[in-house]
Amino acid sequence: MKFSDEFETRFTMMARHYPTKRSVLVPALLYAQDEIGYLSDEVIQEIARRLELTELDVRNVISYYSMLTTKPRGKYNVQVCTNIACMLRGGEELFAHCRKKLGIGHKQTTQDGRFTLEEVECIGACSWAPAIQVNYDFHENLTVEKLDKVLDGYQK
Repeated sequence: MKFSDEFETRFTMMARHYPTKRSVLVPALLYAQDEIGYLSDEVIQEIARRLELTELDVRNVISYYSMLTTKPRGKYNVQVCTNIACMLRGGEELFAHCRKKLGIGHKQTTQDGRFTLEEVECIGACSWAPAIQVNYDFHENLTVEKLDKVLDGYQK
C-alpha cells in the first residue's frame, strides 16, 4: 500500500504526538479514507500493521463510526440527520427530498459518482436542527429550499 507524501507526513506527526499507537487509529483512517475514497482491505491491513493492531481491531472501529466506510462513496457524502431534534423540525422531510432530488436511497450513490446519501442518527447539531453534513461541512437550520441551494452548490 502506497500513500501520498502528505499522508506519510501526517501519519508520522500523529505517531509522535499521541502517547500510544492505537490513539492514531481514527485520524489515520480518516486521512486514508480521504485519500483513497474508502477503507479497502489493503488500507485496513496497512493501518493495522503500522499501529501493531489486528485487522479485527481496525474493522471494529470502522464499524462503530458512521463516517468511516469500507465501500466507495460519492465525491460528496450527504448525511441527513433524522434523530429526534432534527425529526421534529423536518429532518425526515429533508431526507425524503434528498432521495427524490438525487434519485437514490439510503447508502446509495448517484450514477455519476457525485453524491452518496445516508440517513444518520445524529450529527451533533441539535441546536441548529434540521441539519445535514456533507463530507466535513455542516449545513443547519435547513428548509427544502435551503437544501436545494446546498445540493446545487455541490453539483456545480
